[in-house]
Amino acid sequence: MKTHIPNFITLLNLFCGCIAVVFAVMNRLELAAIFVFLGIFFDFLDGFAARMLGVTSDIGIQLDSLADMVTSGVVPGIVMFQLLNMAQKEGWNLDLFGMHTDVGLLPLFGFMITLASAYRLAKFNVDENQVSSFRGLPTPANALLILSMPLILLYQNNDVLNSIILNQWFLIGLTILSAFLLNSGIELFALKFNGLGFKENGVKYLFLIGSLVLLLTLKFLAIPIVVLFYILSSLVLKKA
Repeated sequence: MKTHIPNFITLLNLFCGCIAVVFAVMNRLELAAIFVFLGIFFDFLDGFAARMLGVTSDIGIQLDSLADMVTSGVVPGIVMFQLLNMAQKEGWNLDLFGMHTDVGLLPLFGFMITLASAYRLAKFNVDENQVSSFRGLPTPANALLILSMPLILLYQNNDVLNSIILNQWFLIGLTILSAFLLNSGIELFALKFNGLGFKENGVKYLFLIGSLVLLLTLKFLAIPIVVLFYILSSLVLKKA
């Protein structure tokens, strides 16, 4: 029975991702973000449960990537599509399958994030070296980065930040940066806990505590800062 527990948790991640897709398509980005965050929590929990129960399996690894593809790959692409759609000043009308739509061509660029996520997950599945560390930004971290944008718009209530986020060139740059980070060769430490001891998990605990402090003080603006902090911390640890 215990062999099925991690896979069930992974399916909860996928279920949350499916709900997030629905809300993202409806342009209810704050609700999409909630279910992405919940899905990422289950993504963290399934690996922890598998290691604690000693029931890791090849099926679980593949299932995990498939769930991540929806929650942390498809949803961020749709969210960027919606943001670019809000930001574009002028678009070209498309005639898709005989149906007229006012969607411009620019928002479709947002799906570069989905394509880059798929490629990153495929590489991860065949790379046996990404166990204690990652090569390239993990898709859940990238999803948090992208989903933070509409949350900052909705809840930070800052005109300067709003004008930056709804600038189409900023969003294009963020999309390109996202695709690059996902498939870069940057080595990043993995937030995988084999136990609860501080000695073997000191850096991870410090990172989580620092992230929590930033979230409490800066709210959703802290998310892109935490992602940057994650990258810089990994580079410092590698040099050390």
